[in-house]
Amino acid sequence: MKKEKEADIEGDWVLLEWTGERIIPKLLKPMNGMLLEHLARYYFSTPYCRGRVLDIACGTGYGCHMVVKERKREVTQLIGVDVDQETLFYANREYNHQKVTYLQHDALDPKLPEKLGMFDTILSFETIEHVADDQLFMENIYHMLKPGGTLVLSSPFGRGRGMPTSEPFHVHQLTPEEFEQLFVRFSEVEIYYQRGLTFEKPRDQVRYFIGMAVCKK
Repeated sequence: MKKEKEADIEGDWVLLEWTGERIIPKLLKPMNGMLLEHLARYYFSTPYCRGRVLDIACGTGYGCHMVVKERKREVTQLIGVDVDQETLFYANREYNHQKVTYLQHDALDPKLPEKLGMFDTILSFETIEHVADDQLFMENIYHMLKPGGTLVLSSPFGRGRGMPTSEPFHVHQLTPEEFEQLFVRFSEVEIYYQRGLTFEKPRDQVRYFIGMAVCKK
């Protein structure tokens, strides 16, 4: 039994290294700052989650599991989408739930709305900085969101679209102004800023590194 457990852990470490920035909570210390910030984003989103929910770039699935457990009465179905099959295999193994379905898709597939249908809530955390065409990404999200539905999306700030970044897995990191421009088509938009585990409106003399948008179509 012990050898089998050690083999599983070793395999998960390989997965962690191979999938770059994807979070595997079971392999991180409970007080790991990156883990806590990721968990905070899902906890922030839970009051908005209802009906049919999409988590695009769901990674290892811990967030999908958190949402359906927290909103078991309000969420009828949750679809977790990721581009990497090995990551989804891990999600199915570790974070299986009767209301959650994990699917392999490319977020930039123009036919994604046709394949997945429409959703009452869409979640997208720390994803848009990884895609080359953020406009196509937002187009897909907009078409998959039902009228009156809610999008909750976060992204780190940086030097701007098309500018290099020190993060090896990021195509670019938007400026706060570019981030806000992503949501001009939505009828209601609230922008928050993440500071550690908290989300707040901007304050003077505070530098923020991550934006969080809550948008209604």
